[in-house]
Amino acid sequence: MTLNAPGRHNALNAAAAVAVATEEGIDDRAILRALESFQGTGRRFDFLGEFPLAEVNGKPGSAMLIDDYGHHPTEVDATIKAARAGWPDKNLVMVFQPHRYTRTRDLYDDFANVLTQVDALLMLDVYPAGEAPIPAPTAARCAAPFAVAGKWIRSRCPIRPGPRRCWRQS
Repeated sequence: MTLNAPGRHNALNAAAAVAVATEEGIDDRAILRALESFQGTGRRFDFLGEFPLAEVNGKPGSAMLIDDYGHHPTEVDATIKAARAGWPDKNLVMVFQPHRYTRTRDLYDDFANVLTQVDALLMLDVYPAGEAPIPAPTAARCAAPFAVAGKWIRSRCPIRPGPRRCWRQS
């Protein structure tokens, strides 16, 4: 069986779906066809394309752009691990925008630990999602551990534009 979504977490989800479908009496061939044709859900490890880079470490290269809405450290961790497992020899550059001031404040340490797994980080300002600003970690504070390790790519992006627009502005 082949899944169209990488990562251990997706394999576990598929196994659970097989168990439930089998328990409900669905034909094994139908289960297999459904899993093999499932394209995933929007903004969950959503492959947006690959684009050429002029040079990476002295040779022509490319970068894949993957969009994932993970906004909790556990989800971000699963996405990073899936990318590492699928492309172990590639550098992992992440554009990350914390979602909600309260979540960023409450899970700051967890985010910091998870995000240290990437090779470079472009940290956007916190997306408020309807929350009024509160004293919470700013993008600069969130990125501080990465600046020390030489992994932080500064962002000049305001809060509202999405990552695609910020990518062009940076």
